[in-house]
Amino acid sequence: MTVRTRFSPSPTGYIHLGNARAALFSALFALKNQGVFILRIEDTDATRSDEQYVEDLQQDLKWLGVIWQEGPGAPGQVGPYWQSQRQDIYAKFYQQLEEKKIIYPCFCSDQTLAMARKLQISRSQAPRYSGVCKPLSSAEIADKLAQGLKPAWRFGVPANESIVFVDLVKGPQHFESNDIGDFIVRRADGTAPFLFCNAVDDAAMKVTHVLRGEDHLANTPRQILVLKALGLTMPAYGHLSLIVGEDGAPLSKRHGSFSLSGMRQDGFLPQAIMNYLARLGHGCDAAGLLDKDQLAEHFHITKLSRSSARFDMTQLMYWQKMAVLALDASALWRWLGEKVQTQVAESKQNLFIETVKANMAFPADGLMWANIFSHDGVHIDAVNYPIIKEAGEQFFVEAEQAVDQSGLDLKAVLADMTQSLGVRGKKLFMPLRVALTGKTFGPELAQVIELLGVQKVKHRLSKAFKIVAQ
Repeated sequence: MTVRTRFSPSPTGYIHLGNARAALFSALFALKNQGVFILRIEDTDATRSDEQYVEDLQQDLKWLGVIWQEGPGAPGQVGPYWQSQRQDIYAKFYQQLEEKKIIYPCFCSDQTLAMARKLQISRSQAPRYSGVCKPLSSAEIADKLAQGLKPAWRFGVPANESIVFVDLVKGPQHFESNDIGDFIVRRADGTAPFLFCNAVDDAAMKVTHVLRGEDHLANTPRQILVLKALGLTMPAYGHLSLIVGEDGAPLSKRHGSFSLSGMRQDGFLPQAIMNYLARLGHGCDAAGLLDKDQLAEHFHITKLSRSSARFDMTQLMYWQKMAVLALDASALWRWLGEKVQTQVAESKQNLFIETVKANMAFPADGLMWANIFSHDGVHIDAVNYPIIKEAGEQFFVEAEQAVDQSGLDLKAVLADMTQSLGVRGKKLFMPLRVALTGKTFGPELAQVIELLGVQKVKHRLSKAFKIVAQ
C-alpha cells in the first residue's frame, strides 16, 4: 500500500503555525514512507474563500520546504484539487445517498435553528438538530419546493450505533450515534460543506493517513458515518494536539503574529521553523539542525504527544540562530537584504559577515550592525554614558595613543593600555566596546576594529574622550 497523506486548507486567511505543523507532519510521514503528499484546496465556501489566499498559501508552503507531489501545479490521477471544481463528483454521491434514503431535505431557516439551539442550551441539553424535517412527506416536501423554498440536505444519523476507531495519536475513540444530530451534507445553494466533501475527497483521492488538529476530532465520527454509508474506504486518522501559548490558551493572534507570511517578512528562516515545528508536540530522536530528509527519517507517529504543545519563543529563537549560523556567506548576504547591502562596501562584505554572523537572528540585527560600522560616528545612549564616564579621560588618551602606535593589532593595543593604565578585564574591554560600537555586547573586538579601520577607531575614541571631558 502506498502511503498517501494530504493537507487541505481553506483559503480564508494566512497559514499559521498550527496549520503549518499539520502540513509538515503529513509531508514528513509521506516522505518517510516513500509516499505521496497531496495539497487540496477546500474552497467550497465561496463567501469566505479568496483566490489570493490560494496563491499565498502555496508560496508559504514552498518557502517552508513543504512540497506536494499532487495538487495545484502538480496534476495527478485523482484531480481536480480544488473542491469548487469537484461539484459533479459530489452530486453523484448525493444521488447515492438520496436513493438509499439516508439524506433528507431540511427547510429550517437559520433563525429557526438558532432559536432551537438557544432553547436546548437553556435546558442544559447538548445543541443538536431535532429532526423536525425528517418526517416530512413527499407531498409536504413538494409543497415547500413549490413555495420557492430551497432546502439543505441532512444526513440521517442511525440510532443506537457505536462509532469506534483507533486514533493514530490519541488511541481508541468511542462515540455514540445517539449523541450526534443529523448534520448537513449539502447546503441550500447546492455546495458541499466540510464534513461531506472532506471525507469524500479523502476516499476518492485514496488518502491513507490524515493528520489534522484535534479540533477536528468531533467531526470524525460524522465523516465515518458518511464513508460507511457510501461504501468508501476510511483513512487512518491522527488528531494532533493543539499549540497553546504560555497562558495555556490556544495560540492565536493575541499571542503575536504567527502566520508563515508574517514570520517570513520578519526574517525567520524556513529551516528554523521546520526544525522547531518538527519537535513541537513530537519527540524527535535526533539533535541538531536537520534538513527535510533527515527530519522525515526521525519522524515517528508513535512519538506524537497527546498533550497540548506549548509554544516556546526561546526554543524557536534557538533554531533561528542555528539556522543563521548554518547559512553560507552568499545565502546570508541575500537574506540580509538590500538595506544592509547598500550600507556595507563590497570590499568589506566578507569581513562584515564574518564579524556579525554570530550576533544576528534577523536582518534587522544585521542592519543595526551595518549602521554602526558604516557611519563615521556612533550613538552612545544615556544607559551606557556611565561606562564611558567611569573610564575617565586618561583611558581614551592612552587608547588613542596605543592605536597610533600599534594600529589594528588589538593584542598590542590592549597590552599597551594595561601597562599604562593598570586596568584589565571588564574595565578594559567594556569602555572600549561602548566607545567603538555604542553597545555592551557584540562581535569580538579584534574584528570590530578591523572592520572599522584606524581612522574610525580613533574618531570614536576621541568622541568618548569629549564625553568624559564635558
